[in-house]
Amino acid sequence: MQRYRRGEVRAFEDLLSRYRTPIYNFLLRSVLDRAHAEDLLQETFLRVIKGRESYEQQARFKTWLYTIARNLCVDASRRARHRRAQSLDAPLGDGDAAHTLLDVTADRKAQVDRAVSDRQLGEQIQAAVATLVEEQREVFIMREVLDLSFKEIADIVGSSENTVKSRMRYALEKLREALGEHRDVAQVAR
Repeated sequence: MQRYRRGEVRAFEDLLSRYRTPIYNFLLRSVLDRAHAEDLLQETFLRVIKGRESYEQQARFKTWLYTIARNLCVDASRRARHRRAQSLDAPLGDGDAAHTLLDVTADRKAQVDRAVSDRQLGEQIQAAVATLVEEQREVFIMREVLDLSFKEIADIVGSSENTVKSRMRYALEKLREALGEHRDVAQVAR
């Protein structure tokens, strides 16, 4: 980012290629809509461009970038609060070839019976994650899917590290309760 701030356009291309996919995945898991996630991804990087001159390296660039993306998700959530949430197994696109989020992440090499079982379990996990309150869900996704540290998450969400750990603990308790019949799966975090 410092190179980009000095005017090196290639540095922005490097940032974009390095962070596009993880930021998109975070946004997609947050808003559950591909088109909306793509719009938010573009807005995230537009804010990087606009913030180039004022960027001060007070934290890691990754933390700053996820903070921008998270804030855009929060804003979008506030604007859409009056709308009903889309089903996690709803098609992500149009037509007969549309996939659900589970189709996109399913293991194509698994045996058919295992694939069906995995899909059902994945649906149950996604449904359970969707029932978490927003603060718990975002901490869970950042920790378990994006593999961010509690410190990084705290910086992104603007809370203390203890608050983030508490949200994660409550999320895990709710997930364990919701997935009680799958005890081995419910042991997500240690």
